[in-house]
Amino acid sequence: MNGAEPRDSPVVVGGGMVFCLENEELRRPLGSTMVHLQASEVQQLLHNKFVVILGDSIQRAVYKDLVLLLQKDSLLTAAQLKAKGELSFEQDQLVAGGQLGELHNGTQYREVRQFCSGSGHHLVRFYFLTRVYSEYLEGVLEELTYGPAPDLVIINSCLWDLSRYGRCSMESYRENLERVFMRMDQVLPDSCLLVWNMAMPLGERVTGGFLLPEMLHFLTQLQPLAGSLRRDVVEGNFYSATLAGDHCFDVLDLHFHFRHAVQHRHRDGVHWDQHAHRHLSHLLLTHVADAWGVELPKRDYPHEDCSMPPHLGCSPGVNFVPGPLPPPVPSPIPHGQHRGLAVHRGMPHCIHTSPYHVPRTGAPCRQRPRHSDRLIHTYKLDRWPPAHSGTWPG
Repeated sequence: MNGAEPRDSPVVVGGGMVFCLENEELRRPLGSTMVHLQASEVQQLLHNKFVVILGDSIQRAVYKDLVLLLQKDSLLTAAQLKAKGELSFEQDQLVAGGQLGELHNGTQYREVRQFCSGSGHHLVRFYFLTRVYSEYLEGVLEELTYGPAPDLVIINSCLWDLSRYGRCSMESYRENLERVFMRMDQVLPDSCLLVWNMAMPLGERVTGGFLLPEMLHFLTQLQPLAGSLRRDVVEGNFYSATLAGDHCFDVLDLHFHFRHAVQHRHRDGVHWDQHAHRHLSHLLLTHVADAWGVELPKRDYPHEDCSMPPHLGCSPGVNFVPGPLPPPVPSPIPHGQHRGLAVHRGMPHCIHTSPYHVPRTGAPCRQRPRHSDRLIHTYKLDRWPPAHSGTWPG
């Protein structure tokens, strides 16, 4: 971006809670208040784990950065971030939709991707969603019920819901949020950690591909309507975080974390660059390690935010020494959900020169038995057709 975007006034959403769309210090770079992990450490954290990511193109970039970070310490390229529905990305496989079908920007667009590591100990799957709850989502849940059960689910859907489904989109979004969290509660095993990613802040001008041509015209020509969508995202974030907390699911407040990072947002006002997505991955993985009671490697943290260098997003002065992850810390809930809303804002539990360890409280959860040291198996769904109408690799 060539210049700083104008600052918006605070937005008041139900219950008198105040949210700011963007703060005064617009050009402040992304900070370094979370643990920075290398590929070898991410491999150990997600060893024998099945990760499912659901959502729009931003969530697809979350999937891509995680797949890349499971293999090597490098950032996504601009072309990889922009690509949509490609047959293969960094050893993954397009299972359904995308170039196997028709590439379009309609609400019926589908894209299902899957990455299986060569060792068979890492499985990551992505489903593109254009609505947080739908018949298609029910098909995905059936697939997760009769296939391997996920250990980690990362989900968000907001922009499509609020811009493509009519005048009462906010009311429908609230109802669908309640439906999806209720169904996730019913379908997912107690041992599965679900993280709701709150929608990231929009730019002053929005030209994302999810918009209809006529709506795109209004948003680019009429400033009040563009501001309205941005405020709708803040309101939607409030409802989604509240409802996720009601169901004891975790929440990662990406709107908060990226409120100062406008220089890392693309010109379309929606998508973000590779540095932002690596920052997001570090936030997400630190939160997951915290939830699982995993003690992360020691770090020396700077006392103030610094710029990310152009390569891996680790700030200067951070003493990053590669090494294996210590064993998980014993906890009453070793692999389950928090008992209550856990909105991750920064690293309040992190102490300089000390290991990252947060004891968990609550009742023990039911553990899903594993039938093999290898994660990948072949499952046949005789009664229920798969949502992707394809064949899973591996």
